[in-house]
Amino acid sequence: MMEVKEPTAQEIKSQRIYSEWGLTDEEYHMIEKDILGRMPNYTETGLFSVMWSEHCSYKNSKPVLRKFPTKGSRVLQGPGEGAGIVDIGDGQAVVFKAESHNHPSAVEPYEGAATGVGGIIRDIFSMGARPIALLDSLRFGELSNERTKYLLEEVVAGISGYGNCIGIPTVGGEVAFDSCYEGNPLVNAMCVGLIDHKDIQKGQAKGIGNAIMYVGAKTGRDGIHGATFASEEFVEGEDQQRSAVQVGDPFMEKLLLEACLELILEHADILIGIQDMGAAGLVSSSAEMASKAGTGLILDLDDVPQRETGMTPYEMMLSESQERMLICVKKGHEAKVVELFQKYELDAVTIGKVTEDGLYRLYHKGVEVANLPVDALAEDAPVYNKERKEPARIKKFEALKNFHPHIIDGTKTMMDLLQQPTIASKKRIYATYDSQVQTNTVVLPGSDAAVLRVRGTKKALAMTTDCNARYLYLNPEIGGQIAVAEAARNIVASGGQPLAITDCLNYGSPDKPEGFWELWTSADGIAKACEVLETPVISGNVSLYNETNGQAIYPTPVIGMVGLIEDLSHITTQDFKMADDLIYVLGETKDDFNGSELQKMMLGFIEGKIMDFDLAVEKEIQQLVLIAIKAGMLESAHDCSEGGLAIALAESAFKNELGIEVDLAMPVSFLFSESQSRFIVSVRPENQQMFEEMMQEKAVLIGKVTVSGKISIQTKDQKIELITQTAKGLWEEAIPCLMK
Repeated sequence: MMEVKEPTAQEIKSQRIYSEWGLTDEEYHMIEKDILGRMPNYTETGLFSVMWSEHCSYKNSKPVLRKFPTKGSRVLQGPGEGAGIVDIGDGQAVVFKAESHNHPSAVEPYEGAATGVGGIIRDIFSMGARPIALLDSLRFGELSNERTKYLLEEVVAGISGYGNCIGIPTVGGEVAFDSCYEGNPLVNAMCVGLIDHKDIQKGQAKGIGNAIMYVGAKTGRDGIHGATFASEEFVEGEDQQRSAVQVGDPFMEKLLLEACLELILEHADILIGIQDMGAAGLVSSSAEMASKAGTGLILDLDDVPQRETGMTPYEMMLSESQERMLICVKKGHEAKVVELFQKYELDAVTIGKVTEDGLYRLYHKGVEVANLPVDALAEDAPVYNKERKEPARIKKFEALKNFHPHIIDGTKTMMDLLQQPTIASKKRIYATYDSQVQTNTVVLPGSDAAVLRVRGTKKALAMTTDCNARYLYLNPEIGGQIAVAEAARNIVASGGQPLAITDCLNYGSPDKPEGFWELWTSADGIAKACEVLETPVISGNVSLYNETNGQAIYPTPVIGMVGLIEDLSHITTQDFKMADDLIYVLGETKDDFNGSELQKMMLGFIEGKIMDFDLAVEKEIQQLVLIAIKAGMLESAHDCSEGGLAIALAESAFKNELGIEVDLAMPVSFLFSESQSRFIVSVRPENQQMFEEMMQEKAVLIGKVTVSGKISIQTKDQKIELITQTAKGLWEEAIPCLMK
């Protein structure tokens, strides 16, 4: 292969080559004048460009992230490591994190989604935890669009292809469709793991002279500049950098997972630190490990396992090839690590050592190709507090009269709503995922939250991903509160006590004052909800620049939440269980139609000011539901979300194809209102008195479950009647029909 001549330091400066890699003139000046006192060479410029990208440095979002509550009595590890960790008692903890892989999935949907899953799994086992579950949160354009159908098909195939092969169940998630995601789909993946407190690892490189070892797959030219690619907008017609998308191998990852866990569990005495080579590959993992430990590093790139010939230092350091980890091992014990990884047919090579000078030095073919302060890459990246400006639409929405739907035929409206892609059954999607591998899954996809038992205990974990971005589009602050509240409702409806959250903050460009305002303002809402509901933020990621041709997505902060179910007997699902059970609604229904599924269906767009929302009421209703579950009072519980009461009632009847007789003292339109803080629950007749006393008049009896197989809902002005099986058929067939 012919060697391409790299530009000189002078050419990089005079031709402003650094700007093509995302560095601004000011940033280049900082590197040259304040940090190095000289012009950076080609490799050094590359290192700075990825480490100072938004994806690695959070330079635009650090001021925002500081708003989040990150501590709590159960939090063992907050943001800053591979994943967050929360105590679940008995010396055990749950480890979880979510990551976005949006840009790669827009370009190569199969590999983009698959490597998103692979990367998040590595974040979990790098902490010393065994991954037990995967969840996802997906956003696409409308399903009337051919490209959207292709993206959905390929993304789902990528998620299942990776998760199923590595043997980790995909147990839950959510999918929504809105035209704003057409050019820029969102693919967010969450992984949950279990760990004993004694096995918790940190990604640190400390102890002067200790070895830095590279383990796992070989390095290739895939994913170079993936982190920079994730930090810029799309423009149609431009070549979408396919080289920035990595290629995953789940079988290799399975070997890496087992080898790393064996190293952690059986050789803790020699392991100092471990970190996934994720975004920005070898440079980010090594620089971050040294920076966190306050040390320096010398790396010899000749020893990096390579699967392609003639790789330059720049390419090796920036490659995002998958299934690789970096570890720091006590000096003199390298052979033991090599032997262990050989057993799994994986490379384990010493590529450097820890130094005390705080410098980051790279050698290639005997020549020093980089020499800079390690903190300059990791800790000391610039932080920007960007200009904020409220988008014009917000004032416009607040001035609008509320949307009041005129419903001529309630039965038809309900049938139409059941077939809206965001509401319709996602079975076609989750049926491709293996949700039962490892045999711990108690509640499968399709209920409010997934539930997995914790082996050897009476406990279980409930987990969910949630966000209604339409509410955030109308009002980022209240929408942010609702996203956290809805996740908590799903956990509570399953019998769990919400513990903590991870987040994927998916937004447009922070360089536009309106875009930064959305991020800033919604973070206020998320932070407030986390404080009130006592669910600190323990991990997460930020994905900005989700724009195509200057058009941003809705602000979409996906909330991943895990809850603790203290006893397996508390596990609750959304399905009505038996005829004659009584149906109650908790929470108040008002005329809240702005931003609703009904408004979108009737108008083709959403507008107006968002509903009133009270976190204190939300917390009270959630606590009542949890008390009732723990007292053994509830046969089922389901939160009311998209589509309102009518949809929640129908979904509760579908699984067992039961009938319902419901009588509501409200107009038919209120059935489709999306007022918050509501649950539908069912109770055995013999528990009626005790349940009603417990609920302090917060629960209203609205009807009962029947064997008729008919959904019958009487309102003030109309009666809705549907055969349960027919309604279920429409709901289940909607997405398969649209995909044809």
